[in-house]
Amino acid sequence: MLDFDTFLRIPYIDPYNGFDLSPDGTKAAVAWNLSGQWEIYELDLRNVGQVANLFKGPGGKFAPRYSPDGTRIAWALDLDGSENFHIVIHDFKTGESRDLTPSVPYAIQPSFAWSPDGKRIAYLADKNGRFDVFVFDTDGSNDRLLFSPGGPAYQVKWSPDSRHLAVTAEMEGQNHGTFVVPLDGGEAKRVGGVMDAHYPAWSPDSKSLAFASNASGWSQIGVYHLDSGEINWLTNGAHNSTTPAFAPDGKTLAWVRAVGADTRLEVRRADGSTHLARTEAGFLHPPRFSPDGESVYFPFESPCHPVDLWRYNVVSETFEAVTRSLPPELKADDFIMPEEITYPGMDGTPVPAILYKPKNAGLNNPGVVYIHGGPTWHISFLWYPIMSHMAARGWTVIAPNYRGSTGYGLAWQTANRFELGRLDSDDCAAAAFYLAKSGLADPAKIGVTGRSHGGYLTMTCLTRNPELFAVGSAVVPFLNWFTGHENSRDDLQHWDIENMGDPTTNRDLWHERSPYFHLDRIEAPVQLICGETDPRCPASESLAARDKLVELGREVELLLYKNEGHAFLDVNNVVDSEVKRVAFLAKALEA
Repeated sequence: MLDFDTFLRIPYIDPYNGFDLSPDGTKAAVAWNLSGQWEIYELDLRNVGQVANLFKGPGGKFAPRYSPDGTRIAWALDLDGSENFHIVIHDFKTGESRDLTPSVPYAIQPSFAWSPDGKRIAYLADKNGRFDVFVFDTDGSNDRLLFSPGGPAYQVKWSPDSRHLAVTAEMEGQNHGTFVVPLDGGEAKRVGGVMDAHYPAWSPDSKSLAFASNASGWSQIGVYHLDSGEINWLTNGAHNSTTPAFAPDGKTLAWVRAVGADTRLEVRRADGSTHLARTEAGFLHPPRFSPDGESVYFPFESPCHPVDLWRYNVVSETFEAVTRSLPPELKADDFIMPEEITYPGMDGTPVPAILYKPKNAGLNNPGVVYIHGGPTWHISFLWYPIMSHMAARGWTVIAPNYRGSTGYGLAWQTANRFELGRLDSDDCAAAAFYLAKSGLADPAKIGVTGRSHGGYLTMTCLTRNPELFAVGSAVVPFLNWFTGHENSRDDLQHWDIENMGDPTTNRDLWHERSPYFHLDRIEAPVQLICGETDPRCPASESLAARDKLVELGREVELLLYKNEGHAFLDVNNVVDSEVKRVAFLAKALEA
């Protein structure tokens, strides 16, 4: 079994905030924790393996973006995990880096866009209590509000002809709205009217915008034409297609197609034909064409491979890894590949899940219900060192894609609206029943753990179904809907109200679904892990729960990490927290 500390220190590319290709297509910029800290690296695409660290300094660096002429690069800087990002520009000629947003008293999203002439940057900030669109010159001057979408904006892209911005924001319920915003002061138009639309991608001629929408019940790819407002749908069927990208010819597109936990790259050629390409079972992140249109680049990961940058040659239809994070002495065969299953929920509804099953799994094995966060997210065939390690120890691990998860259609995703903390919690509790009834784990030695919303559901499982679990570990959880809402950012408050109603009008619901008010029901030892500067699930949530559990005489352990937020930036804190999480669970499960 690979040493867990070593396992956790295997580096990987950041897949969530994007990478970039230089304008001439010879280089790529990625955020990579190769040194144990999130830094910006530049890759030579002509000589795979040639890597340069562009900048060393405090904080985590993410979302690299080349200037249109390739002489500069910008990135988002998080100094303490608080997600109050700064925008930094680095000049390749002078070697100087400059923070354009030092000491700002507001949060900035890690999504921004250069103007095609390289003179301005559009960015998203909550200066007015909500994430709106602002523009400033690349020296930080002439800062002005450009557009307020009416919901928290989280993505912005500048059209190649400089005339428009595409802005995506959270809107009604769990819908996303994409707006085409003219820079001449004209009226912004929402793509499709009141319709879900996100992942916008401009055509090279700026006349159309590709996007993904779940308006049909599944995520499909559409192309919105600016002149007529018409939409051409490119996909259909009971699967999810997301994150489209145009090729330079403006006729070829690529996107990620997902069926359950597995994904493929789908390329739609200029003649309308499509081709599905797959490396292995795993997860592809948003793709991007090279400037010559011959290759598609994307981050890829699997349970056997950490996230790396890959490329697919459209002509030869072959794949190649551009970065190689896995140490050469380790092979894919060293890791356990999970399987996708379904199991019956409390009401009999089949619930999809990922199952890590050790060899000879049976009633003598401990079991763990591992709960993902989001909740609008899902467990897929991802790089998960902790679940792989648990399985290598002989623990059977089940990761439910409970109702509220993405990946299984709109009805499944929105089934948890106003049911948070009940329906999703019951689906997770049913996973423990499944392990026991299927003979995959000892019913007396089943634990539960998760992070973020998964941490919240860990606590609802322990309070709603205490008889099922021998131990629980909640990582960066919230436990009290009222205080969690009050102490979080505007974008998070927006989501709360859209999915749980107003805290005053729906007071009884908010109280019932807050595990903080039901901690007296807990029977198992509880571990709470939190970050001091977490803006999403504040550390005060865990501290208050710890104090109440102590008062109730329950066994509880609290781990508070200084200068860490919702996602820990320091690899030493990642390792320390994960090792201690497994050790806490092991005390009960391996006793």
